[in-house]
Amino acid sequence: MPSVTHEALVELFKNRPRLAAEMLQDALGQPVPAFTDARVVSSDLTEVIPSDRRADVIVVLLVGERQQPAMAIVVEVQLRADPDKPYAWPVYVAQMRARHRCPTRLLVVTIDAEIARWCSRPIDTGHPGWILTPLVLGPEGVPIVTDAEQAKAAPEVVVLSAMAHGQEEAGEAIGAAFLAAAAGLDQERRDLYADVVLSSLNEAARRTLEAMMKSGYEYQSEFARSYVAKGEIKAKAHDVLVVLEARGLEIPAEVRERVLANADLAELDRWLRRAAVVSDARELLATNGS
Repeated sequence: MPSVTHEALVELFKNRPRLAAEMLQDALGQPVPAFTDARVVSSDLTEVIPSDRRADVIVVLLVGERQQPAMAIVVEVQLRADPDKPYAWPVYVAQMRARHRCPTRLLVVTIDAEIARWCSRPIDTGHPGWILTPLVLGPEGVPIVTDAEQAKAAPEVVVLSAMAHGQEEAGEAIGAAFLAAAAGLDQERRDLYADVVLSSLNEAARRTLEAMMKSGYEYQSEFARSYVAKGEIKAKAHDVLVVLEARGLEIPAEVRERVLANADLAELDRWLRRAAVVSDARELLATNGS
């Protein structure tokens, strides 16, 4: 099953289709044709392959009024070594080239330097002259984004920057740049990106950003207030369970799940008071009374 990190990276390239071209050109120095639009297309590759094949993201760069394909980019997120990929990747490239009848590049994205080296190894397909060398965007190639205006213009790039460099000294500045961009995002992207960025930062940077959001920093926004509120709810739910455990009460799985899933701060307050007096953890949910 794909990890949260894998899915987050995939979403970045889906939400900003031109990101694949930007990383090829700006980070890896690969020539990209002039294009007027970038579009995510179906990544289902089962047309001529009997087994299930699905690339992470396929982006087609389009040009002209007729929106003709100028280049296809197969984006593969790789977080671990996978012996199947050297056999699958050439198929992906060949299939996309045949489907869209245009030059096709393989862009492998990883935030692990060791995996980046593994992904970079040339793939000898066995056919004379056909050796596929993946174009790999590893942490060293991801830009460090600390400028607020740059983050606003390309939020997906600053999130990618946090994932690649959030544990470094620049983590705090990257996080602050993301806060500048957060207010301009729709709710779904804001929530996803915030979780990814905060979980990617080193502990000191994460604490600083949380303090900035609580203190009404200049980047304060609906996102910041929402994030702080979620943190308070999570902490309150944790307190309820801690009180029950401290009193030596067994906490059934259904009670634990209900407490952790509750987003009503007032009700969690009531449960916290009840946790100090109930004789059985199940009594906690029996009534909303105090």
